[in-house]
Amino acid sequence: MNFPADLKYTKDHEWVRIEGDVATIGITDFAQGELGDIVFVEIETNGQSFAAHEVFGTVEAVKTVSDLYMPIAGTIIEVNGALSDDPASVNNDPYQSGWMIKVKVEAGADMSHLMDASAYEASL
Repeated sequence: MNFPADLKYTKDHEWVRIEGDVATIGITDFAQGELGDIVFVEIETNGQSFAAHEVFGTVEAVKTVSDLYMPIAGTIIEVNGALSDDPASVNNDPYQSGWMIKVKVEAGADMSHLMDASAYEASL
């Protein structure tokens, strides 16, 4: 499995790439593998603010639907619209074309619960 070292991870299997005050968020390679073939990603929360650990959308695989949890407090500023036409990109490339949202991180947001790649891998 692939866990890029430049990302942070949550116990709920989301990954976070922080660039300044913007975070790009998706689900990990482990999560997409456990879900199986992803057929639909529903994120209708663009422009909304969330606290850490709140549900911001869902991902539907052939056999299950799973909630997506906000890893850090912030406001969704962009949703990956390409997932509407190609949700399988989450399976094929979870860390690049399969990203889900971009978030403007809330000032002072707590990030102490985010894990580095080795801690995340050890948690599995």
